[in-house]
Amino acid sequence: MGFKRFFLFVSILMCRAFQAQTLSLYGGSDQNQYLGCLNCDTFNKDSVWNTYGDYGNVYSSKSIWNAYGNYGSPYSTYSPWNSYASYPPAIVDQDGNFYGYLTLNTYKSERSDLELAQVLCKYHESIKKDISGWYDRLFR
Repeated sequence: MGFKRFFLFVSILMCRAFQAQTLSLYGGSDQNQYLGCLNCDTFNKDSVWNTYGDYGNVYSSKSIWNAYGNYGSPYSTYSPWNSYASYPPAIVDQDGNFYGYLTLNTYKSERSDLELAQVLCKYHESIKKDISGWYDRLFR
């Protein structure tokens, strides 16, 4: 009996691991600009949590953390941090499934209801100041 339960438990864990979706951000008016991986670890070059990569660096033009860039400015129509953004980044998995828009704009239809998206929206100012620390809080 114990072996069967153990096998069932391991099987469930393996299924969950294989079903885990990599979530990516795409921005711009046609959502054709790749903006990085939303749930990849800090060592992944495409991660929004990698402060040395193109998508996690606060100075990169492709980063949602760049307060002066198209995709991170609170005034840009392409930024998740603009409460009136018309074209915030879309959250998409590797199979092309759409998980909504990452945006503070509460009037935007199809705003993401993912827990991670909600946390990012609520704490984005704090996260921008300590990206790797927030990664540890959220994922470790």
